[in-house]
Amino acid sequence: MLTLRFLQGLLLPAAFVLAQTQIPLNNHTTHTRLTNPYNASHFTPFGLLSTLSEEKFTTLGHPLFPNYNVRVKKTQFCDETVNGYTGYIDIEARHLFFYFFESRSKPDEDDVIFWTNGGPGCSSSLGLFMELGPCRVLNSSGPVFHPESWNTNANIFFIDQPVGVGFSYAEYGEYVSTTEEAAKDVAAFVSIFFENFSQFKGRPFHMSGESYGGRYLPLFASAVYDQNTKLIEAGATPINLQSLMIGNGMTDSFKMILSYYDMQCTPASVAPIVDIGTCVGMKAMLPRCEKWMRAACVDQFDAMNCGAATAVCRSTYNVPYAATGRNPYDISKPCEGNIMETLCYPETKYIRDYLSDPLVRSVLGVDSAVTGNFTSCNHDVNAAFGNTQDILHPTADYVAALLERGVRVLIYVGSYDWICNHVGNERWTLALEWSGQSEFVSQELRDWKVDGKRAGSTRSANGFTFATVEGAGHMVPYNKPKESLKLIQRWLAGKDL
Repeated sequence: MLTLRFLQGLLLPAAFVLAQTQIPLNNHTTHTRLTNPYNASHFTPFGLLSTLSEEKFTTLGHPLFPNYNVRVKKTQFCDETVNGYTGYIDIEARHLFFYFFESRSKPDEDDVIFWTNGGPGCSSSLGLFMELGPCRVLNSSGPVFHPESWNTNANIFFIDQPVGVGFSYAEYGEYVSTTEEAAKDVAAFVSIFFENFSQFKGRPFHMSGESYGGRYLPLFASAVYDQNTKLIEAGATPINLQSLMIGNGMTDSFKMILSYYDMQCTPASVAPIVDIGTCVGMKAMLPRCEKWMRAACVDQFDAMNCGAATAVCRSTYNVPYAATGRNPYDISKPCEGNIMETLCYPETKYIRDYLSDPLVRSVLGVDSAVTGNFTSCNHDVNAAFGNTQDILHPTADYVAALLERGVRVLIYVGSYDWICNHVGNERWTLALEWSGQSEFVSQELRDWKVDGKRAGSTRSANGFTFATVEGAGHMVPYNKPKESLKLIQRWLAGKDL
């Protein structure tokens, strides 16, 4: 989920022992840091995930990643039908929190999915407890079983990243402010996990998320793919990266900015919602904004000029929409509550209260260094990414590069989302330059169905798929859980939607 800042003009026992040091942590566990170079004969995988302790963290690492460790424990909560786990990725003094749930179907055979929410700066607890996780927290009664969770047929991670988000923290004020930095941490974590739990080696792996995930995921997946060379050279098993799945993503912010005109002044999703005079003024700015952003941001990136262009053009299209009082994540309805407190969804308050409970934190194994009430989105993290103009750097070319290497890519979009809408997402997918472009562009949109009923429209060619989900907003699995699960099940199975 993109935070309000965007609306205002931004985006808003160890598995092995070599040489090691023990660093006490606040919860009285230890952090094992390896310092020796890789030696395959000294590395022994931990074994089976199910043998982990429920009482304390087990610390894992790998000699290829001497500055990284993973602490993980079995954590029975949320879904009693499967094994659940929580833990931290420790990068020296930075600590990233994650959840992992086994598949309800065939955990020893099913694919593995990685999920991240966006922001930048928003916790993946939103995805877990509100959208696609094995339980939902939608009222004050706490978690309830979610029958249409994506772990129906897949093992799945939810990660709070970068540092500072959710239960993730830094000991000395360290922070991450670019997607490139965040990608290194994610890639190292993925390799350490797969190397230690041999049951997952070679298993198909999919990286997914939404919103700012449209920026995150192409770079994260590229880092995982490129890191395979390092793993192969060292005699380790490469990650079987199969696909990228981006929901309502902000991948090309320049095309997305221009699409805001269509969303509020044409019946692209609903009838026009802004007065004619304002729409005429916005339309007149389209060619100027397109020319300015292309020259300053795309053809030759100029930080100051690109920043100015996007600020002016975002304001042109964001301000009239904000004045309507409508939900930026669902154009069909008004915002419920103060957007800074609820993100327009009152359910977020119940998730906040649940994760602020000390008893819940104890069960999850949250480090005692994490204090204060839980917050879904960290605005300081969002501002740090804004200061580096992270969203203004090219992302779509990473998607093209992955496609050229046989990594499938799914772009799915709720038809009612405004902030990362289907118009902007379709435009960049059609404009993407890659060897399969002409065939992809030649495909007409067609309906895809669930139980015989139209669920949206789609086009697909050579491993690249664009799909809308009718009647869904920014958080597709929240609005359309049945359809989103069918979408993902067909995608994982390699079937046409």
